[in-house]
Amino acid sequence: MADTEETSANPILIEAVRGDAVESVHRGSFAVVDAHGRVVMAAGDTDASVFPRSGIKPIQALALIETGAAKAFGLGHANIALACASHNGEVTHTDIVGNWLQKIGCTPDDLVCGPSLPWTDEAKAVLTESGNEPSTLHDNCSGKHTGFLTIAKHLDHPILGYSRGDHPVQQRVIGIIEQMTGMDLFDAPKGLDGCGIPTIAVPLGNLALAMARLGDPHDQPEERQKACARIRNAMAMEPYLIAGKGRFCTRVIDALGQAALVKTGAEGIYCATLTELGLGVAIKIDDGARRAAEAVMMRLLMKLGVIDDRAMGRLLNLLEPPIFSRAGEVIGVLRAAHDDLQ
Repeated sequence: MADTEETSANPILIEAVRGDAVESVHRGSFAVVDAHGRVVMAAGDTDASVFPRSGIKPIQALALIETGAAKAFGLGHANIALACASHNGEVTHTDIVGNWLQKIGCTPDDLVCGPSLPWTDEAKAVLTESGNEPSTLHDNCSGKHTGFLTIAKHLDHPILGYSRGDHPVQQRVIGIIEQMTGMDLFDAPKGLDGCGIPTIAVPLGNLALAMARLGDPHDQPEERQKACARIRNAMAMEPYLIAGKGRFCTRVIDALGQAALVKTGAEGIYCATLTELGLGVAIKIDDGARRAAEAVMMRLLMKLGVIDDRAMGRLLNLLEPPIFSRAGEVIGVLRAAHDDLQ
């Protein structure tokens, strides 16, 4: 049966156009809220629980600051940014994570994310030319995992089992997520992220609230406020480490800084902290398409007035992302289909 508005709770947000015809559509939902929980913009079912995947890494990384682990091991902006990152596995990323592991007395073998190929074809080619094999350092979550190991080392917890939901590090992280989302997550749906870390489903609106509080933690304890500022500063100072060459997150943060700290997640999740506006954004694309989530994010940034003329010159090809043939010819485009995004 053809997909119609009547057969889905969520609206069509993005259309893929080839030639003069709509070839496919992406349904989804989004929420834009402030740190008081007031809804500024929304579409679709924002009360439905979603796994936040890597979109919530900046919230998870708060534990690295609040426990004093970052200070104890002398971590800089680069380390903090990588704790929030879904990186390409480029040489710069792996070198920093490798040195960080040495600093805390661990090795790549201690990371349970598993060995992985780099994210991009270019980074894969560099790895092949080097003659080295894929390692846990190349996994896009290696910075997050190293952050968890750092906390365990600082608090004298065992590093074995650091990724388990009942480990003291993960219990602390879950507590922070509960406080930032305003949710009791004891009975929430639970699973494992692709890298083996627990992921807990939260309503999309509450995920947006957590991102808003990251930018405006006015109702959080003083230590949390300082930790939020440290996370924001690190992400803004090191956009390349958040993702890597050519990636959406890196390009947007590089152009907009703390005005739009965007963060991708798997299965069509995208989050953002809009610090200057005091807003948080959470997007979920029903079919899990990252291309659609990025297109929605760009449209929301435009509608909210985050992108000025100077930044638009650097981000213009992200507003209606082109679809290319294998020969590199533009043969289509992704365009907004929802009234609130146009």
